[in-house]
Amino acid sequence: MQYIIATHNKDKLAELSRILEQLGNEAVTDRDLGIQLPEVEETGTTFAENAYLKAASACEATGLPAIADDSGIAVDALNGEPGIYSARYGFDDSLDDYGRLCLLLKNTEQVPDDRRQAQFVCVITLVTPDGKVIQARGEIHGELTRKPAGENGFGYDPIFYYPPLGKTTAELSPEEKNQVSHRANA
Repeated sequence: MQYIIATHNKDKLAELSRILEQLGNEAVTDRDLGIQLPEVEETGTTFAENAYLKAASACEATGLPAIADDSGIAVDALNGEPGIYSARYGFDDSLDDYGRLCLLLKNTEQVPDDRRQAQFVCVITLVTPDGKVIQARGEIHGELTRKPAGENGFGYDPIFYYPPLGKTTAELSPEEKNQVSHRANA
C-alpha cells in the first residue's frame, strides 16, 4: 500500500520509510508527488494531537492515507521537557539540532548522573481518506550523557545513552536503531 509521509524532516523520512518498507509498504513524499504539503502549525498540547494535525492535513491535501509522527525527548529531571517542543527547544530560530542539543546539556549540567533519565517518545498517526485514525505510541528509555558521542542518527541521538546496547543512539547502526527506537516501537 502507498502512504504519504507528512514530514519535511529528511531524517524522520528516512527512518519512517525504512520501517514501512520492512512491513511491505511504499512511502512517498509530497516531493515524489510533485506537490508541496501545507505547513501545519503544531498547536496541540500532546505528541498525539500534533501527529494527528499533520496526518489529517496531508490526507486532506493528497487523498492518500497519511502517516505523521510527532516525537521528542523528555527529560525526567526537567519535568518532561523539552517534550513536544524538542524541535523548537529554546524557541530560538537560530538554533539547529546541535544548538538545541547543547542547550539541553547546559540546562542539565547540574543534574547528577543518577538522575539523568530520559526517554524518546514518538506518536505515529495514520489518517485514511475514509476517516479512520490509528495512533501508536512508542518509547525508548535511557539517560543523558554529558557530551555527544556517535555520528549516526540526528537530533538528540548523540546525547541519549541506551543502556541495553551500551551506546548512544547516535552510535547505533541504522539497523540497530530501527529495532529499538521510539519510532520503531510506535
